Amino acid sequence: MQIRGVNLSFTSRMVFLVFLFWSCSLFSGGGVNPALAMNQGPASFADLAESVKDSVVNISTTQTVKENPMQPFMGPNSPFKDFFGEEFKRFFGDQPQGQTKTHALGSGFVINTDGLILTNNHVVEKADEISIKTTDGKEYEAKVVGRDPKTDIALIRIKADGKTLRPAKLGDSEAIRVGDWVMAVGNPFGLGNTVTAGIISAKGRVIGAGQYDDFLQTDAAINPGNSGGPLFNMNGEVVGINTAIVAQGQGIGFATPINMAKDIMEQLKTGKVIRGWLGIMIQDITPELAESFGTKVTKGVVISDVVQDSPAEKGGLRRGDIVESLNGKPIENANMLSRSVAAIPPGNSASIGVIRDGKSVTIKLAIGTMPDETAEKKSAGPKTESAWGITVQNLTPDLAQKFGVDEKESGVLITEITAGSAAADARLRSGDLIKEVNRQKIQNVRDWKQATDKMKKGEPLLLLLKRGGNTFYVAIKAGRE
Repeated sequence: MQIRGVNLSFTSRMVFLVFLFWSCSLFSGGGVNPALAMNQGPASFADLAESVKDSVVNISTTQTVKENPMQPFMGPNSPFKDFFGEEFKRFFGDQPQGQTKTHALGSGFVINTDGLILTNNHVVEKADEISIKTTDGKEYEAKVVGRDPKTDIALIRIKADGKTLRPAKLGDSEAIRVGDWVMAVGNPFGLGNTVTAGIISAKGRVIGAGQYDDFLQTDAAINPGNSGGPLFNMNGEVVGINTAIVAQGQGIGFATPINMAKDIMEQLKTGKVIRGWLGIMIQDITPELAESFGTKVTKGVVISDVVQDSPAEKGGLRRGDIVESLNGKPIENANMLSRSVAAIPPGNSASIGVIRDGKSVTIKLAIGTMPDETAEKKSAGPKTESAWGITVQNLTPDLAQKFGVDEKESGVLITEITAGSAAADARLRSGDLIKEVNRQKIQNVRDWKQATDKMKKGEPLLLLLKRGGNTFYVAIKAGRE
C-alpha cells in the first residue's frame, strides 16, 4: 500500500486501517459516543439562561432589632457586667431600648401569575419588610403567605400585573440523576441575577439541617444571596431550591428537592403545614444494636420510645421494635421514616412492618396529626461506678436541677464519664438519664447494679438513654474485670 509515494509494510497497513475505521466511527455516530469524543457538556447555557431569567427575583429584607444602649457593657466577658446589671437598674431604672435596622439578601422564583414566589424560610422568617426586584427593574412589596421551618421553604406574594410575571416550570427532582447538568440562578452578594452551572453531585444528602434532610448536592457555585433561588435542569425546569453551602469547601452546595416543595405547596397557601405523626422516637439500626437485639438486620429504624396516648401506642408499636417498612416500602434510615410518615395525611391508615423479638410483625394504625412544637430543671444520692466508665446516681431534685432533667422521670442519672472509657467512646454524657439496661427498666442505683452485675464478660451493654427531649438506645462493648 502506498500513500503519497510512501510504501507501507503489512503491519503499518493494519495500523492505518484501524485508525481509519476508528475515525469514521467517531464522526458517523457509531462505536464511540460523540459526546465523549468532544468536550463534555452543552456548547452554551445562553439559551437556557435567557429562557428562565424572568422567573427569578431578587429579595431584600429589613429587620428591626431592639437593643439596649448599655449592651456593650453587659456581655458575658465584660468587666462591667455586674455593675450594669441589677445594681445599675436599682439606681437608674430600665434603660430605653434602641432600634437598629438590619438588611439581608436572598433569591426566589415566581411560580404563578398571581404573584406567588417560592424561597427559603430563612430568607424571610425574621423580616419586617420584604422587597422584591424583578429582572425588568421593577420593585414590589411582598407579604409572607406561609412558612415551613422544618423544610426551610416559604411562600410569599407580590401584587403585580400578571402579564409581567413569567412563572418558572417545576420539574421532577426524583427524575434528576447524579451527573446531570444543572444551572443555578440567584442574587449572590447582591450582584443581581447571576448564572452558575455544574452537575448533580449526589442525592439524598443529610447535612444536619433537620429531620427532613434530603438535599441535592451540586458543584454549581452557590454563594450568600443565592438562598431561595432555583436550580434548573437542562429543560428549564426547577429541580431544587438553593439552600446551603459548605463554607470551608469548594463546589459543595445543597438544594432542597422541588418535589418536597410541591408536596406542601397547597398547605403553604393556607398559611400552615399539617404533617402526619406517629409519636415515636427513632434511631438508625447499627451493627452493635443489631447484635444486642439478636437480629442480623442491617437496614431499618429502632423505636427507642413511644409517646403516651400517641397513634403509635394506640396502634400497638412498642419500644425496641425495628421498623423495616412503611406501606410496603422498605425503610432504610430514620430520616426516611420521618419524611415518609410526615407526608401521609392525618387520618389515613398505614401498615408498618417491624421485627419484634426476632419475628416479623405487621402493625396497622391510623396516622395522627403532628402537634405544634412547644418549649420543653436537695442533696445528691450515692454514687456507683461501673466497668464501662459510667458513674450513676439516683435522680434527686438537686441533680435534676443541675442537669436540666425532669425530677419526675424514672431511672438513674449519669453524673461522670471516665475519660478514655467505653462510655466515652460511645459518646455518653453527664446528665444522660438511663431508663433501661439490656431491655429491663430500672428505677434506681440498686436496679442498675443488679442488672450490670449479672452480665457476662464480653457481653454488650444495651442502654436506653434520655437526653433532653430525645430517647435512644446505645450499645457499649467492654469486657468485665
